[in-house]
Amino acid sequence: MIKGFKMKLYEGMAAEYEKRHNALWPEMKEMIHKYGGKNYTIFLDEKTNDLFGYIEIESEELWDKSAETEICGKWWEYMADIMETNQDNSPVSLPLKEVFHLD
Repeated sequence: MIKGFKMKLYEGMAAEYEKRHNALWPEMKEMIHKYGGKNYTIFLDEKTNDLFGYIEIESEELWDKSAETEICGKWWEYMADIMETNQDNSPVSLPLKEVFHLD
């Protein structure tokens, strides 16, 4: 299953966002894989500060449980100062509708 979504960085935070992801915590990588995520990629539109995420997941139910993990909560808190977030520090994430796929 493929998920596409959009998030938003605060102005001037692109370099910091990239820096933090280049040093992604090993525990976060492990959690993503444990909850069925693979081939995770995030793109940046430098003109708008919009982020586009792409991830392949095993199942929606398993992936949704990743948000309940302690490490995910810590990551969200760590990232909250540089991007739009909800009250629980989770990123404001808008699902995107898949309209075409080619293997």
